[in-house]
Amino acid sequence: MPDEAAPASMPALRRIGPRLPVGDWLGFLLALAGVLWLVARGAEGLGYNWQWYRVPVFLLSPQGGPGPLVYGLLVTLKLTALSGLGALAAGLLTVLIRLSGSLAGRALVRAYVEAMRNTPLLIQLLFLYFVLGPVLGMDAMTSAVLGLSLFEGAYVSEILRAGVTSIDSGQWDAARSLGMSRLASYRLVVLPQAVRRVLPPLASQSVSLVKDTSLASVIAIGELTLRGSAIVSETFLSFEIWFTVAALYWLVTTTLSILAARLERRLAYPT
Repeated sequence: MPDEAAPASMPALRRIGPRLPVGDWLGFLLALAGVLWLVARGAEGLGYNWQWYRVPVFLLSPQGGPGPLVYGLLVTLKLTALSGLGALAAGLLTVLIRLSGSLAGRALVRAYVEAMRNTPLLIQLLFLYFVLGPVLGMDAMTSAVLGLSLFEGAYVSEILRAGVTSIDSGQWDAARSLGMSRLASYRLVVLPQAVRRVLPPLASQSVSLVKDTSLASVIAIGELTLRGSAIVSETFLSFEIWFTVAALYWLVTTTLSILAARLERRLAYPT
């Protein structure tokens, strides 16, 4: 009887297998064609005079060096890197204090998290630069990095807290049985496991950070958005420049997502 049932199950296994990639590519191409058709119809109705041939000079100067948009992209990457490190530091410190036994410390970091998450980043940057900047001697770049670090750090702390609290209590017991201090338990046992679990939301937060750097333009940071705005004001190439700026942001965020996915697979299946 088992020998007779086995052949009957084979067609079912083939039916539930992965679809052929040809169908997926066909669906993608059809969706892309639909989007391009909508864009073309909208542009035709708008009556806009597209001048894409003027865009390359803003990416690569005639002398062969980077153009203003590339310079702005480099500033955006610098802001992202510095603010990302600051956000990780602020988030880790916040979650350690929040999970400690200090009532005053927990109340303080809770107030910080709520203040950062419930007020606009734009207002925070303006406050830091125009109010605290002159008092503390901070320039625009320092104010932008500090503001982005504190703002993103509040979200990072919640992500890390969720990861730490998801670790089974037996891991803490095992660390204590080996004579580890609380700090050593965090560093050697809890955080390595928590990072594996929170890597996807951290990657999503890093993508959000890249886009949030555009708000630094309000305090005269020459990042990608400010450079694009200046070019539009001079050339009136509104759609061409903003579409190019959006494509550069998309390139950076997609690269971050791919790197995070590879890191996630490496942590899940270490070689």
